[in-house]
Amino acid sequence: MSNRRNRRRVFASPFYTFAIVWLLMSGIFPLFSIAGLLITLGVCGGAAFLAGRISASRYAQSQEAREAELRKAPSVRKTDSAASSVRKSNYAAEQAPASPTAAPKKSYGPEIDPILEEGNRALSEMGRLYLSIKDPEVRRKINEIMRITDKITQDAIADPSDIPQIKKFLNYYLPTTIKLLNAYDRMSAQGIEGENLNKSMNSINEMLDAAIVAYKKRLDSLFANQALDIETDIDVMNKMLAREGLIGEKDFQVAESN
Repeated sequence: MSNRRNRRRVFASPFYTFAIVWLLMSGIFPLFSIAGLLITLGVCGGAAFLAGRISASRYAQSQEAREAELRKAPSVRKTDSAASSVRKSNYAAEQAPASPTAAPKKSYGPEIDPILEEGNRALSEMGRLYLSIKDPEVRRKINEIMRITDKITQDAIADPSDIPQIKKFLNYYLPTTIKLLNAYDRMSAQGIEGENLNKSMNSINEMLDAAIVAYKKRLDSLFANQALDIETDIDVMNKMLAREGLIGEKDFQVAESN
């Protein structure tokens, strides 16, 4: 509809211009004389021709703009379609379940797995406290407690008979130590000096020394059964070697004394 209206304006513009200029010229030159009539016709014709050229040029420009818009339209639709496809694929990727790329965690049994999980939680909390507390001496002690804790929890794998002792360590001794470390962290974060604060922090610091000594003894006691088994195996081996004549009686006595 708009294109048809533009074509009508192109063809009508010279006639309108001719008529308007004719009215204007009739007030300037007398049309009853041949000279005035010729001048008026010449001016009106020139104005009509110029108006026709201008209208035709504008029509051609509008047509070119329309064709350019039509040429762009399919690419825009394709772009929208492609964007829609990308959005759909992204949505599908988000909704799809994650592929099990990580290796499944190894299980050591219903008695050992909870011990390892509890030990990891304790180590994680102590690691957070290590980063939060700024005192280098306290941090060194936290690091030592973490090292001993890891060895104690790992002993559940090596010797399941130690599980009752390890549970006692994880259920009371270690949580109490972590509770006191959290208190130390809160007090040190106050950034002020005070008699009560300093006394409590010093007490916790001293408690850490005692805890390290006690935890080392606990770790050593966990190896009592393994040490007994090792001594028994050595004794059996020496007797077998002596019975087979592979070592002498003197060597056997020396081995037993050692």
